[in-house]
Amino acid sequence: MNGILQPTRKLVAAIEAVLDIAYAATDQPVSGQELTKRQGVPPRFLEPALQALSRAEILSSERGPRGGYRLARERRRITLGDICRAVVAGDVPEGEPQSQLGKKVVHSLFAGLDQELMARLDAVTLDDLCQRAYEQNVEKRGGPDCDFTI
Repeated sequence: MNGILQPTRKLVAAIEAVLDIAYAATDQPVSGQELTKRQGVPPRFLEPALQALSRAEILSSERGPRGGYRLARERRRITLGDICRAVVAGDVPEGEPQSQLGKKVVHSLFAGLDQELMARLDAVTLDDLCQRAYEQNVEKRGGPDCDFTI
């Protein structure tokens, strides 16, 4: 990705973790340690994002030696927009522009781009990404497809 509006590594890692859980759906939760090992990131890097995703009820967490994370709802009911909002909610945005050009022109331009981007992300579900993974023959780490239905 070479664009100006690139996702942060933290956001990409969070999306990857949720997709990993959805794609490898089994009856057992996926430990944070497994997720960080598969992604090659330190636990302290991914854990805050996993906690934010749990607070946003995208993931549910189970404590204990066999604990870990699983989807809190069906993958077709979780969008990339949901994940982005949960993960970036705690990030501190850049300061408000001080000049009139900054406030009325530049800031409003990026606000509009942000709205367009979020609308596109809201249109993509985890199920869509899992379908892409199937089509690309991505190796599945879990057992048979266990996406649940409520």
